[in-house]
Amino acid sequence: MSFVLGTIFAVIVAVLGYRWYNLLSIKQKLNWVTHIPGWPLVGNALEFGGTEVLLNDMSRLFKKHGKVLFIDFVGKANIFTVDYDFIEFVLGTHYILDKSRDYRFIRNWLGTGLLTSDGPKWKGRRRIATPAFHFSILEQFVEIFEKNGNIMINKLKKEVDKDSIDIYPFITLCALDIICETAMGVPVDAQLKENSQYVKNVKLMCKIGVLRSTSILKNNDFFYPLTLDYYREQKAVKQLHEVTNSVIESRMKHLESSGGKVKENTDELGRKKKLAFLDILLQSTVDGKPLSIEDIREEVDTFMFEGHDTTASAMTFTSFLLAGHPEVQARALEEQTSVFADDLLRPATYKDLMEMKYLECVIKESLRIYPSVPLYGRHTHEDVNYKGNVIPKGTDIIIFDYGILHDPEIYPDPEKFDPSRFEEIDGKRPFNYIPFSAGPRNCIGQKFAMLEMKCTLSKILRNFELRPATPKHTLKLTPEAVLKSSNGVRIQVRPRKL
Repeated sequence: MSFVLGTIFAVIVAVLGYRWYNLLSIKQKLNWVTHIPGWPLVGNALEFGGTEVLLNDMSRLFKKHGKVLFIDFVGKANIFTVDYDFIEFVLGTHYILDKSRDYRFIRNWLGTGLLTSDGPKWKGRRRIATPAFHFSILEQFVEIFEKNGNIMINKLKKEVDKDSIDIYPFITLCALDIICETAMGVPVDAQLKENSQYVKNVKLMCKIGVLRSTSILKNNDFFYPLTLDYYREQKAVKQLHEVTNSVIESRMKHLESSGGKVKENTDELGRKKKLAFLDILLQSTVDGKPLSIEDIREEVDTFMFEGHDTTASAMTFTSFLLAGHPEVQARALEEQTSVFADDLLRPATYKDLMEMKYLECVIKESLRIYPSVPLYGRHTHEDVNYKGNVIPKGTDIIIFDYGILHDPEIYPDPEKFDPSRFEEIDGKRPFNYIPFSAGPRNCIGQKFAMLEMKCTLSKILRNFELRPATPKHTLKLTPEAVLKSSNGVRIQVRPRKL
């Protein structure tokens, strides 16, 4: 027994020794970056108090120490930044495409799909996925947006007499139905099933991922299996994969019934119908070989997560802001009345959505205040030169998107909800606004997401008057990979008087 304990202790010492030596080498090369004083072994880890205070903790560090900071997290070297020039370089360069090491905490679930993969694999997957989200096919999705939005509206109509409802569950299930039916070609009817276990598991995995990135114990792969979260994660991943496997199996059966290949046919108007994203995966090859079931599942898991959770977050916070700002809601409704003329409740068309310029400004301003992804991470796999300085191999770079979007030097009175900010953007500093990231690894589905959000929020606005909850609801923001409110997002919905 003593031999085993001694061996374990020796391994731990060796690992810590290697990490300390590597960290020391990186720190010396990063003498051009502000270093925050830390503690032996744990470094700056004690600066972070958990997910519900993470945004405040990071804002505090930048306010106190500057815009480019070196953070030692238990021997792991990080650069945290809200500096425009540095962010433009990191996101814009092809030398720093790998995601930060913290993304490994969701790889048990998402594998190495488009979100988490590095290098050549990411480039290959991006090439495969791009045609499925080309602007030319977006028009075909509006009917699916409408159908699933109507289900959500009917469910919300049952809540109109309440002083307070959490709008998030209604919107997130609608978004899940939309991504599955559009990108995967498979309806899952999430809105018709109460207490979706899939949504609960997604929320749990996102929360665990962020907890691991900020916890001294859970950050370490050796100690993590000793925690309860490890076993909760294993159960959640098993259930999540069961759902995605069923989606793939359903589509494969459809593929087989059509003779082994889904063709691009035409709709009733003679327009060519594009393949669903999942169909493209099922028929794609890499080096002449078809993708394996595991390869396909990685991408299905990735798109089912990213395609519903980020848009659901954005639409939820937009609804909250509209409820609290009647003057903005009134102007948005005025635009809806102009677009829909004498039939305010008719289905929206692609052309209608393109005319909703002010609603798009509302969504953009909401994403500024409550960005769906408040942090981005990159990792250097080689030394990189930046303005004559070295960013060493093995450094994680954490871009604090939330901080940029709340910088008063960029956005005066940053806490004010003012959609008119986006009516006159000159585009000279595009990296000031990056809720969809930017550069080569920007969000592949951002045009799809904007169209979905406009369609869904338009439908909410035309059916309901949104008001603040009674009693007043204060959000408790928590960045669980995607920005959420740990106490829900509560508002009132009242029937719209037409």
